[in-house]
Amino acid sequence: MNASAKQFGKVAVMLGGTSAERPVSLNSGAAVLAALQRQGIDAHAFDPATRNLGDLISGEFDRVFISLHGRLGEDGCMQGALEVLGMPYTGSGVMASALGMDKWRTKLLWRAAGLPTADWAMLNADSDFAAVEKQLGLPIFVKPAREGSSIGMSKVTVAGTLKAAYETAAEHDPLVLAETFIDGPEFTVGILGDRALPLIRLEPAKDAAFYDFDAKYLRNDTQYHCPAGLPEADEQAMRQLALDAFRLVGGRGWGRVDVMRDSLGNPYLLEVNTSPGMTDHSLVPMAARVAGLDFDTLCLTILEQTLA
Repeated sequence: MNASAKQFGKVAVMLGGTSAERPVSLNSGAAVLAALQRQGIDAHAFDPATRNLGDLISGEFDRVFISLHGRLGEDGCMQGALEVLGMPYTGSGVMASALGMDKWRTKLLWRAAGLPTADWAMLNADSDFAAVEKQLGLPIFVKPAREGSSIGMSKVTVAGTLKAAYETAAEHDPLVLAETFIDGPEFTVGILGDRALPLIRLEPAKDAAFYDFDAKYLRNDTQYHCPAGLPEADEQAMRQLALDAFRLVGGRGWGRVDVMRDSLGNPYLLEVNTSPGMTDHSLVPMAARVAGLDFDTLCLTILEQTLA
């Protein structure tokens, strides 16, 4: 091990977990683990679904690279446990992680601060679904407020079907968000330290209803445009908006902010991800490559933030 690798000590790459996003997390963690080991770092896989967190202490780990997605990994719970253990870890802290996982409360914060986000309504079993359809207009995106990877999400295009979409989302979370459809392209902005990475414009295949789980992880016909093809001023404005949105929730280290742009060019913030995917389909590594950082360097840069 070289001197620079030794400074990190023994690293636990936390992967897997118990959320609905476990399969994605296993892929992310395996990629990160391999990247760190290639650079001579004493990194080891650590799955909290099968190991006690006390093993971090008894195993004499020095820091944690969090590659967990979803609940109990990305929502502040694991971050709080690591704080109690006094264990340095990658990414955002307890508050930002909890906020970022809750799309509704993130939108409330952004709206209160004057940042643009699409109109929405919260749904429950007693909602007047016809009134919500009229209020927001079709199409409507319906999503569990505290899930990632588009799990439980659907696009309502036919009047009278909002209730069915709510029931699908409610299988994953009692907190269900209905959001006005923004008629325009979707972009994502990776955050690394104090800078925003180049925009990626997402273009799902024509037969995909939207950028859903399959489009993100399973299909090979989703197109990713980086550079995104926007005028430089528009690109810089959206990158700054993403940085502002990330900082407002208290994000640190690294993350990702998703943005829609309507037909007039107005941006609308969708959500913030405080532990983004690191698979071969993932977006932050893609943007980092365009910025001149290969995958190994990206992983090392994220890990270096735990030394501060």
